[in-house]
Amino acid sequence: MQYRLIAIDVDGTLLDDQEKLRPRVRRAVREAAAAGAEIVLCTGRGPVSTLPIMAELGLSGTVITHNGAVILESESRRILHEAKVPRRSAVPYLEYCRERGIHFAFNTAFELYVEKEPSREALETYGRYWIRPIVRKEPEPPENTVRLTVYGSREEIDDAEARWSGWSGGLSVHRSDYNFIDLQHPEATKGSALERLARLRGLTRREVLAIGNYYNDISMLRYAGRSVAVANAPAEVRAAADEVTRSNNEDGVALVLEELLRG
Repeated sequence: MQYRLIAIDVDGTLLDDQEKLRPRVRRAVREAAAAGAEIVLCTGRGPVSTLPIMAELGLSGTVITHNGAVILESESRRILHEAKVPRRSAVPYLEYCRERGIHFAFNTAFELYVEKEPSREALETYGRYWIRPIVRKEPEPPENTVRLTVYGSREEIDDAEARWSGWSGGLSVHRSDYNFIDLQHPEATKGSALERLARLRGLTRREVLAIGNYYNDISMLRYAGRSVAVANAPAEVRAAADEVTRSNNEDGVALVLEELLRG
């Protein structure tokens, strides 16, 4: 196997639009792993909603979660790296959300905390990802927070992104979906986490392949020795990749891996 480490984004890349793992994709991922590649799910999800996908793939190993803020071993759940959000840096973002009534949550490596009971819509969204929010009355983030997740209408999130992108000295702003923004430590990116893991494995970037579909994948696409965007990715993401495969609904990941296996 030419690439020793293969990083694959989950939503919109590995999974189809129904959030299902397509049989051809599952088979190709397992065959690539059997051929000697380390498969690393590199996702904006937390471990709670990532590890079941590893199990569905029939794999174990290391996963990169929370957009690169947490690297952990799937079986032992031992955290290899954690980039925490400085409490002081979070204050202006929290004030912005509270003034406008925009929903937000504090994410630690394994838990998600909210200030009040979520709406039915929010609960349904969390439920899709196996997440059970914990109501926490303290106004400050937990000490081991790795991400602030902000959820709202597309207009609210567009406005927040435009405003926060101009702020300096604060947190990094990741648009992980139309209705979500993730606020994190500036050094918490998929690209930096993938580079860190490659160093732990004694690998160069030329031995790393990355496949993704959204803006939070750009850093890992730029780091990897070979990078592939799926066809459903926005134009800026496709431009950051070396090549484009078919969409997540057309087994794009499988096509890339099958080519490697033939080669």
